[in-house]
Parts: sequence; C-alpha cells; structure tokens
Amino acid sequence: MRFRRFLKNERGIDTIIASVLMVAIVVIASVMVYVYATGLFGAIATPQKVATESISLEYASFTSNNTVNLSIRNIGTTPITLKSYYVNDYTGNQYTRANWSGPMFNATTQTNAIIVISSACPSCTASGTAFVFQSGYPYTIIMVTATNEQFSFMITR
Repeated sequence: MRFRRFLKNERGIDTIIASVLMVAIVVIASVMVYVYATGLFGAIATPQKVATESISLEYASFTSNNTVNLSIRNIGTTPITLKSYYVNDYTGNQYTRANWSGPMFNATTQTNAIIVISSACPSCTASGTAFVFQSGYPYTIIMVTATNEQFSFMITR
C-alpha cells in the first residue's frame, strides 16, 4: 500500500536529496578527472629513453700547418657519422668542407678525425682571408653529423 502511494506522488525527489546527489556526482567526477589527468601527465612527463649524439674531444695534434688530427670519443647512445666541418680562426675567417666523408663510430668508441684546411683541402671553401694553423693561436672546429647535430671544439696550436 505504501508503495502505491510513493508511485502516485508526482512531486519527485526532494530538493535536499537532489542537492546531495549533485554534490556527490561533482565530487566523484572531479576525482575521476584528477586520477585520469595525473596518470596521463605522469606518463608524458617521464622522459623517454632517446638515442642521443654527443662527442668529446680527447686531444688534438697538429701534423702540419694545414692538418690537425682530432681524437674524438662518442659519449652518446647512438652511432655517429660526421659529414662536414668548419674551421674558424680567431678573426672570423672560415674554411668549410661540406661534403666530407668523415668517420663513423659507435657509442662509447673513440676515433680519429683528420681536419685539413688551406691548399691541402681542394674541396674546402674559404670565407674571409685564407689562413693556416699558426702556433699560439686558437681555432674553433665545428663538426656536423649526418643528423645535423653540431659539435664545437676550441683548439690551440
């Protein structure tokens, strides 16, 4: 009998019960959004293991006024192929060897790169005044990898 009276009541849910239900729904939805957002952003914020290129200069030895032998080590996590280099003197003059068949070496290995400038390098292009390696002067060597990463070293003869 009471059940029939409840169904005949067309007033609906009391406003207090409706308010409590709305607050509960908002709280539950907020918690769900928070859990989803922290899980999603936590996965994005975690750095992924990506292969990196990195070169370290171990030493440089000048074999002539236009040749330097660089001992370089791949301290990155991926093999490196060197494809071009730039040699700058202290006044801003530059030699560029754009199509260089430089060495390829694996991660954690060491190799030698022979850098040639001036008349000893017919495939080099010069900008500014021609120069050779002179004792006591600094030179900047920029090496470019096959992935266009650039590594710069300052050496002094």
